[in-house]
Amino acid sequence: MTAELSSPDPASAAPPAVLRRRSSGGGGLGRYILVRFLLIIPTVFILVTLVFLLMRTTGDPITAALGGKLTGPQLQERIHEAGYDRPLIVQYLEYLGNIVTGNFGSTLSDNRPVTQVLLTYGGATLELAFYALIVAFIVGIPLGMVAAYFRDRAPDAFLRIFAILCYATPVFFAGLLLKLVFAVWLQVLPVAGRASTGAELQMQFLQSKTGIYLIDALQTGNPEVIGDVLSHAVLPGVALGLLTAGVFLRLVRTNLIGTLGTDYVDSARSRGVTEFRLVRKHAYRPALIPIITVIGLQIALLLGGAVLTETTFEWKGLGFQLAHYLQARDFVAVQGIVALLAVIVAVTNFIVDIIAALIDPRVRY
Repeated sequence: MTAELSSPDPASAAPPAVLRRRSSGGGGLGRYILVRFLLIIPTVFILVTLVFLLMRTTGDPITAALGGKLTGPQLQERIHEAGYDRPLIVQYLEYLGNIVTGNFGSTLSDNRPVTQVLLTYGGATLELAFYALIVAFIVGIPLGMVAAYFRDRAPDAFLRIFAILCYATPVFFAGLLLKLVFAVWLQVLPVAGRASTGAELQMQFLQSKTGIYLIDALQTGNPEVIGDVLSHAVLPGVALGLLTAGVFLRLVRTNLIGTLGTDYVDSARSRGVTEFRLVRKHAYRPALIPIITVIGLQIALLLGGAVLTETTFEWKGLGFQLAHYLQARDFVAVQGIVALLAVIVAVTNFIVDIIAALIDPRVRY
């Protein structure tokens, strides 16, 4: 009996965190992925329902888009053919059924399937979002590190004000200022568009066009075309990227300051490690984990800001088309594009959550 008392069960002596991992059988990540995937369904359902109800507050889409262009009998005939004279619940159930099958309707102004609009112009919006994220990373993360290094001093105060201005300045206003300075006064960058006419003509004859001009330009192998595409992307990418850079700057600063106060950083500091090396080597990577978790939310912010950015710079993507359909009061197209963007945002958040769980195990428990 003495031997039994002096030799406790290893499982009972294990820490609670280890016991939880053993009891879960390593299924923490799998369960987390399943839960996050299942959450996509109610999220998309709520978003598309809100879009449907908001669009119906203006009346039926036929009257909104063609009310002044058709006679009364013609208008009623079009409304009946489209089924907008049926009860709202019937229209709603049909709308949900069409979305499940991938049918987001057809535009009223140019009679094109909304999915075709997405395939035609979606690449441009994704390309712009990519440029904006690059700008946000290049500007926000290093400046956040600088602000943390000089915390509570003049550079930190200046950078905090800069971050607030980046986030608070309307995208279209920042775009107009950039155009005025770099395109009109200095004349070093193009004022609008995704590429010059000559570059677009060279990319037009590619057999495997993607709609993403940077990839298409690389396929041509012509340095002038690649440079032309990149030069057109600078101003819209910076205008939209600064919006997210302000968020990244403050987030990196806050988390880096918190990480610098942890025990393992204090231990390194006691061994004579310089403050600059502490920021760059020891506290930098842990402070970046929250950046990954908010990228999904920033994608939604970038897609929303793309409407104003693309309109300001005549960047012909989904945002540009959405503004066009709003002016035409083509609410079928608006409803379809917004619903598609809602699905993209939900799926993007799911992917980002999985990446965050893979990097930081604390997320999944």
